[in-house]
Amino acid sequence: MSVVTNLRVVSLAERPDLASAMLTMESTWPAYVRAEPLLVNWAFERHAEHQLVVLDGEGDDEQVIARAASVPFAWDGDLDSLPDTGWDEVLRQSMLDTYAGRELTAVCALEIAVVPGRQDRNLSSRTLVALNDNARRLGFADLVAPVRPSNKHAEPHVPITEYATRTREDGLPADAWLRVHVREGGQVVRICPASMAIAGSLAQWREWTGLPFDTDGPVVVPGALTPVEVNVAHDRAVYVEPNVWIRHRLGN
Repeated sequence: MSVVTNLRVVSLAERPDLASAMLTMESTWPAYVRAEPLLVNWAFERHAEHQLVVLDGEGDDEQVIARAASVPFAWDGDLDSLPDTGWDEVLRQSMLDTYAGRELTAVCALEIAVVPGRQDRNLSSRTLVALNDNARRLGFADLVAPVRPSNKHAEPHVPITEYATRTREDGLPADAWLRVHVREGGQVVRICPASMAIAGSLAQWREWTGLPFDTDGPVVVPGALTPVEVNVAHDRAVYVEPNVWIRHRLGN
């Protein structure tokens, strides 16, 4: 267990009873962003020591207020081998590497989320530090992450290649979440153009967004980093989310 100011950080290996609370924790992820449940449940069970929760309160007042999910995988250290289909592929790769008995050489962060209204005390940054510290404690020298830029949704038509290179006068990334990673020692290493692909029927997308989805072509959806592509004749819409690969060297 580690401490974040007066909060506590524990892994699911230490507190398996928190798995459900971690999964159901309120977050700001859009309704249409949904991971494959079987893969997530597998990661929670097989690599519980890589799943962290931040707790506030004691006893009956204990609350999960942030979470950090990650998985180990076999990585050769070549930046070009980080998959273009980041989030989706690394989770599958972790499963394949684990069952094949390959040496798991790096950790991939899948998510850091904070309960809405609890972003005070730099909780996102402190949770990232806890995730890095946990990977270092487990003997890993690298943590990589297909990072979802926090402000990109405001400019869905801007290519991620342009957006990710924007900097402030101090040289730090213009995007707030990319900036947090860089401040904590992370390095932007490449674009992850298709980190997560989400397909659904038009009825599903209407339920997720409240939008009509009644015309072909790109549709700007709240929270989406790029437009969703709609095909009315085939009754489907597809969202492909770009991320940014960041590498944290942990010094082991």
